[in-house]
Amino acid sequence: MRKLPRDKDNDHSREMATARRQVVTEESGAELTHTGTYSFDPAAFLPGNIESFSGVAQVPLGFAGPLLVDGEHAKGDFFVPMATTEGTLVASYGRGMRLTREAGGVRTTVIKDSMQRAPVFVFSSARAARDFGDWVTANFEQIKAKAEETTRSGKLIEIEQHASAKMRWLRFNYTCGDAAGQNMVSKATRHACMWMLEQGLVELEHFSLAANLDTDKKHSFINNLNTRGKRVIAEITLPAEMITRVMHTTGAALHRQRQLSNAGSLMAGASNNGAHFANGIAAMFIACGQDVANVAESHAGFVFSELKDNGDYYFAVTIPSLVVATYGGGTGLPTQKECLEVLGCYGKGRVKKLAEIVAATVLCGELSLAAAVVSDQWVSSHDELGRNRP
Repeated sequence: MRKLPRDKDNDHSREMATARRQVVTEESGAELTHTGTYSFDPAAFLPGNIESFSGVAQVPLGFAGPLLVDGEHAKGDFFVPMATTEGTLVASYGRGMRLTREAGGVRTTVIKDSMQRAPVFVFSSARAARDFGDWVTANFEQIKAKAEETTRSGKLIEIEQHASAKMRWLRFNYTCGDAAGQNMVSKATRHACMWMLEQGLVELEHFSLAANLDTDKKHSFINNLNTRGKRVIAEITLPAEMITRVMHTTGAALHRQRQLSNAGSLMAGASNNGAHFANGIAAMFIACGQDVANVAESHAGFVFSELKDNGDYYFAVTIPSLVVATYGGGTGLPTQKECLEVLGCYGKGRVKKLAEIVAATVLCGELSLAAAVVSDQWVSSHDELGRNRP
């Protein structure tokens, strides 16, 4: 089988994309007509986003809403772009948005912001590792200054320390402005650690820039507790009459189902006691140029509900590790940029606004699916809207 062609001087061009598709077609027999149809100039956007550019994978996109958000950063109505191939998804989120809009909108709050890199230092003994930890605490300001030499946006806010045997993990926590920040914090942490190594650490045997305690693109309990990305909460109180009229159920029925779901999640050892955080998050990530692998961390979360004495229903979702960006990465690609502009979330100073809109969207999806299960509309809705069979 032939190798794909490359052009070291101009590899991101329509001509090179065509040449690569031609090789793949000749070797596989598959036509790539739709893959090769796109509207933008790859030279202008893709060098930092993909290698071996050959075309596009086009995903259907719909808008749910309007979604009414009452946040500190996101305020007002939004049409939410969702890229998905799952029938009923956009309709379900739209139903939840109708309900929450009538109830006055979803209240959203970003309560923490941090991105991590966690190098590990291995010493000759646990005592030497402990003493190193004391040295790190005493020299935090110098370490912080070194880390921040590499970035204009990143700020080192703290270094968590975690010990096991003769190893000491340092979990560097940064704020990263409007970027997701994984590459930013890697560069900054490496720069700081190189300076630390130059100080002649006593009894040091080994160093590694990462050893899985930052849990990059993996779910973890440490992220649930300490946050990776944005920790954001969306909440609402639904009037009893409205639940019956719009969702064809009651607050009491929803609350009962919530207790069953809590028990099932506990038995399963799940990372989320909700229904489908990942659906809304992934659809928005694809539409808005986010790193889709970050759904692995971002989908985890907590649902809490409270049935009021008058039948009203308080409902909240907490997303402890929502990794989003409005600047850098895939956010500048043409269709992704357009979707962010629809939300007023493209560019600097907008990332917390995006986080609030995502959280509000997740809440709407949770309410809608819960109501569909309770009112026995779940299967019938998929039969009506989700079928794509001959």
